[in-house]
Amino acid sequence: MATVRVCVCGDEGTGKSSLIASLVKDVFVSNKIQPVLPQITIPPSIGTPENVTTTIVDTSARPQDRTTLRKEIRKSNVILLVYSDHYSYERVALFWMPYFRSLGVNVPVVLCANKCDLTDNTMPQVVDDEMLPVMNEFREIDSCIRASAREHHNVNETFFLCQKAVTHPIAPLFDYKEGNLKPACVSALKRIFYLCDKDQDGYLNDNEIQEFQAKCFDKPLSSEDLGNIKLSIAKSVPRSDTTKGIDMRGFLQLNKIYAEKGRHETIWIILRKYHYTDSLSLEDSFIHPKFDVPEYASAELSPAGYRFFMDLFLLFDKDNDGGLNDQELSALFAPTPGLPLSWVESSFPSTTVRNEAGHITLQGWLAQWSMTTFLEPKTTLEYLAYLGFEPPNARETLASALKVIKPRKRRRRPGRVERNVVFCYLIGAAGAGKSSLLDAFLNRPFDGLYHPTIKPRRAVNSVELQGGKQCYLILEELGELEPAILENQARLDACDLICYAYDSSDPDSFSHIVDLRKRYPQLDDLPSIYTALKADKDKTTQRSELQPDQYTSALMMSTPVHVSVTWNSIGELFVALAEAATNPSTAFPKSDEPPPDRTSLYLALGAMTCAAAAAFVIWRRSTNSA
Repeated sequence: MATVRVCVCGDEGTGKSSLIASLVKDVFVSNKIQPVLPQITIPPSIGTPENVTTTIVDTSARPQDRTTLRKEIRKSNVILLVYSDHYSYERVALFWMPYFRSLGVNVPVVLCANKCDLTDNTMPQVVDDEMLPVMNEFREIDSCIRASAREHHNVNETFFLCQKAVTHPIAPLFDYKEGNLKPACVSALKRIFYLCDKDQDGYLNDNEIQEFQAKCFDKPLSSEDLGNIKLSIAKSVPRSDTTKGIDMRGFLQLNKIYAEKGRHETIWIILRKYHYTDSLSLEDSFIHPKFDVPEYASAELSPAGYRFFMDLFLLFDKDNDGGLNDQELSALFAPTPGLPLSWVESSFPSTTVRNEAGHITLQGWLAQWSMTTFLEPKTTLEYLAYLGFEPPNARETLASALKVIKPRKRRRRPGRVERNVVFCYLIGAAGAGKSSLLDAFLNRPFDGLYHPTIKPRRAVNSVELQGGKQCYLILEELGELEPAILENQARLDACDLICYAYDSSDPDSFSHIVDLRKRYPQLDDLPSIYTALKADKDKTTQRSELQPDQYTSALMMSTPVHVSVTWNSIGELFVALAEAATNPSTAFPKSDEPPPDRTSLYLALGAMTCAAAAAFVIWRRSTNSA
């Protein structure tokens, strides 16, 4: 916030203008001053909260100036309401506060009892009896203060409260009526506690507290101060044990004490260091940083991103069984809105590798995030923010956990593409065995019962390529949306490979592939592999103009790979798919010869031309010198 606009209101004669003049002159102005002072602007100073500029607007309470008063109130960020005697005090509840409400403004009000030098009402009991009833009746009153313009008593403090009411508002944090922190504040503080509890033991130990202190306040905490904090928590939280550190209850209680003592700016410093806005939501620029993926390119996790998710898995696998059970997953996603929507829609964790108990393994965890990053990188960035990813370099952003891979436009050019995640559509007739192939890809046992696929289904796993390099392969069968997806050019552009699968024991299975390629000629622009599934059954003649081997030979492509999900060698198919996706020129129909690459010819001609020109220049120079 760049500017705090203070509208000073109150009855005539309460000393509004004198308060402003005393602030500006730093001394009481005894000479008569004009009834309404002109607007003044105070530049930021060292003591100003959040380094803001402050604009102070004086107003008149006369009925004929009511239009101007309304305009100024609506333009303000905070209202300073001044009273000075019993009559003007009664008018606070009878006129001024209802009037502000009638204007529909939603700004904090600071209540100032001016001319306190003329009264003896400075005793705490008198202050409580006078101010607290009004604060309880009108929740928009942020704070109260007694001041004297004549004696220059609490003048600076009065306007500091106005600034603080805007830069560090108490209303979103604390409910005075209930005497508790508000739910949104509790939720934010719980997330901060989670992020600071690096070892996830439920306590902030001394080292974690010092790291938290350094991050939020840029200075260490002395052992004496730390001891006093623990002592305050022990006194206010029944049966608390601070020997292990500060637990969640103690952390929340500490912030509640800050709010009760009027030190809510401390809470705001903590919240803003963790990127919370005034509405206690995370900053949009933090959870959605700028990250553009060019056309035909894709996003992958960087080494820092993989390391973060691997460390996160190991930290929350409390029973060290190599899998995250429901409780461990719930604890891991505690500081987030829950599982990503796409994970829920795809029935996570059925999309990736699980152990015998059905819990996601480290291999499956990294594969799942690899797929999420490939398909929706902004979701990965959002969850990196929620889960507390910190870039290795302080000058970097969340986007350092991701990297953009070169576009895949020139698929027919020979050579391997340097990518760690590849995407393959699994296409074929109903009942061809595609779902069983996905199950085998995730090391699931074979289920002989047929379950038709209605909506698209994805599976992701790691595959070891020749030479030992590992990549992540995403397989997707399209279900009943197959025609719609194949007509969508953007969906095809995001795909690296087509796997045409047919049932070698069903005579009508292969014709579906032939018909698809005729109906969607754009499929020829994608590398592809043909697969004959259910090879453990008797092979039958296909009702097609050409048999599969003849069909692929006519395209000058490799003949279909015959596999069965019941065979141990099924893994070789997934390696072949990943190899074809990372070396796409090997998996194109060769019916048309690709245009010759004349790049080397052009380079040679260019070099010859340059050489000839240089020889000509040398000859001319030698001729002229002769």
